[in-house]
Amino acid sequence: MSDAGGRRPRGGLGRGLGALLGDVAQDERVAAEASSAPRGGVRMIPISAIAPHPGQPRRHFDERALDELAASIAERGVIQPIIVRSHGHDYQIVAGERRWRAAQRARLHEVPAVVRDYSDSETLQIALVENIQRQDLNAIEEAVAYQRLQDEFGHTQEVLARVVHKSRSHVANLLRLLDLPAGVQESVVDGTLSMGHARAILGAPDPATVAEEVIAKGLSVRQTEALARRRRGDETRPDRRGRPAAGGSTGSADIAALETQLADLLGLKVRIAFHDDGHGAITLEYSTLEQLDMVCQRLSGERI
Repeated sequence: MSDAGGRRPRGGLGRGLGALLGDVAQDERVAAEASSAPRGGVRMIPISAIAPHPGQPRRHFDERALDELAASIAERGVIQPIIVRSHGHDYQIVAGERRWRAAQRARLHEVPAVVRDYSDSETLQIALVENIQRQDLNAIEEAVAYQRLQDEFGHTQEVLARVVHKSRSHVANLLRLLDLPAGVQESVVDGTLSMGHARAILGAPDPATVAEEVIAKGLSVRQTEALARRRRGDETRPDRRGRPAAGGSTGSADIAALETQLADLLGLKVRIAFHDDGHGAITLEYSTLEQLDMVCQRLSGERI
């Protein structure tokens, strides 16, 4: 059964989300090699005829970064075309809203784009996952995207982790951030608190009050963890690794905190082996080749 116009049913993914994201990646590779002339499937579309997707998970756009991109576009044009779909008489963005916004600031009248035929369901899922994979979202936006993929499409945490090439624990930790009060979440969105701070605050009985103190005193993640333990009254209880929770002299708590921060950054399980002579090793655990590729791209400085 098809939608009006011959599209695939809106309730399913048809070829699968991985295949759809592969389409977007292939489109962008081809489009990046195309000039501003309409060839290779790329066409010029008036900016006024393009609208963002209302379900776009990204809500915060860094103004300075947009200005920098706009300046580059004003000088060189839009090098990597956006991906859109037909929507009524106009077009709707599937991938590339940041470039579209920057092009407006650069006062362009049209942008290069690749037009694809995606259903509502496919478009929303691509918008969510594409942003997550590109690291374009802050921790709360990423968590909301995971929650939407669970609620609206029935994806389990295992499926989400596989699709976005992150560990299941990373997905679970992000989702837990949505239990924080709205004010604390807003502090994560605007960058006042990091994901590490937010995770530490989660364990406090009064997260909003703890967050205020952390911000006022400029506490580090390690200090925030200690503050949360004091508020819980379990300052001397061993942590899940069997180390003293309040450890100060052994340095093991510092290593554990660093493992957590790196895991949050990479979305993978991280282990650090530290030796007394100052040598050591960092181990990253991946479960798919896509996760390994993601790490390689990060280390080489390539954009995902």
